[in-house]
Amino acid sequence: MSFKSILQDMKGDFGSISRKGFGLRSRSQRVVEDRSPAIVDALKQSCWANMPPELLRDVLMRIEASECAWPPRKNVVSCAGVCRNWREIMKDIVKNPEFSGKLTFPISLKQPGPRNSLIQCFIKRNRSNQTYHLYLSLNQATNDDGKFLLAAIKCRRATCTDYIISLNAEDVSKGSNTYIGKLRSNFLGTKFTVYDAQPPNGGALTTKCRSLRPGSMKRVSPRVPAGDYPVSNISYELNVLGSRGPRRMQCIMNAIPASAMDPEGVAPTQTEFLVSNVDSFPSIPFFRSKSARIDNSQSGSGLLTGQNDPMLVLKNKAPRWHEQLQCWCLNFNGRVTVASVKNFQLVASLENGEHENVIIQFGKVGKDVFTMDYQYPLSAFQAFAICLSSFDTKIACE
Repeated sequence: MSFKSILQDMKGDFGSISRKGFGLRSRSQRVVEDRSPAIVDALKQSCWANMPPELLRDVLMRIEASECAWPPRKNVVSCAGVCRNWREIMKDIVKNPEFSGKLTFPISLKQPGPRNSLIQCFIKRNRSNQTYHLYLSLNQATNDDGKFLLAAIKCRRATCTDYIISLNAEDVSKGSNTYIGKLRSNFLGTKFTVYDAQPPNGGALTTKCRSLRPGSMKRVSPRVPAGDYPVSNISYELNVLGSRGPRRMQCIMNAIPASAMDPEGVAPTQTEFLVSNVDSFPSIPFFRSKSARIDNSQSGSGLLTGQNDPMLVLKNKAPRWHEQLQCWCLNFNGRVTVASVKNFQLVASLENGEHENVIIQFGKVGKDVFTMDYQYPLSAFQAFAICLSSFDTKIACE
């Protein structure tokens, strides 16, 4: 039997199982097992139920290697949704985008991109309902459908503007189970803060606490409730004199140390979405004691990157003035086709000068279509939030 026929047989087996209602989605986007008798019988009757673990792993590895791009990549996700055993094997096989250059599971959107290449995406803006959708480019054409990744909606407040970011384009709200973070601007649209719904390291968060007991300076919470954790600050330079030229911006990545840009450097990587335990009283503000009160004002200044690690700073790459075209120009390698004040490229600003590699680039290609390319150490979520700041109206910057 050829590998292709094996793969087709496998798809048929777990496809029929899934049609019987095998997978149910939880808050963390994991697949929860439904142990109804019909499903258990379907698994027992499947020819894959008694397959030796070594052979099963080899088959799944072949599937992961053969389905490299979307939409065929959905078969890898389907394999992870068959049962808990398959899911654990696929989670071990599928590598982070930093090493594979591929976006597979939803958590991939919160993990750093590849080191030596840009992941090409594009953003579609809907002016009527103030929404923004991020897609993964499936080919070089910017008018393709793409693979949907993230959605954001603009919410105007009295003194600021919020951009709510969600995994679900149909349910973009902070109260949604798919809410993963937000971008907030000040009144002038010159300063922005990116908030993550969970700590960027995905694990225990060491925070300063207010406590009535002397000597109780820190608290380690192994399971931090979902909230708003500031992970980066974006600022645009004021243009009070009205001089012409592109915007000047700077991004301070609170959650990424500057050492991440070293050849052996490491950027914080989330491995799974945190599960909110509704039965845990300390996670509800009403039941939170004084000793367990987290000081979020400290979470963005050194506690995310380490007390002694300087934070990574990104600055826009300075464009050059083209005399013949009479405009400012940057080399986007064909990814940007329309001149706009929103276009930018960001590079790392280090002690020994600027890093030559472009970390993120954003530019206009149509009336409401923009390209967004990013790489390590940024994640798709962080890059999307930075690009959303360029859409906001800036009273004193233009």
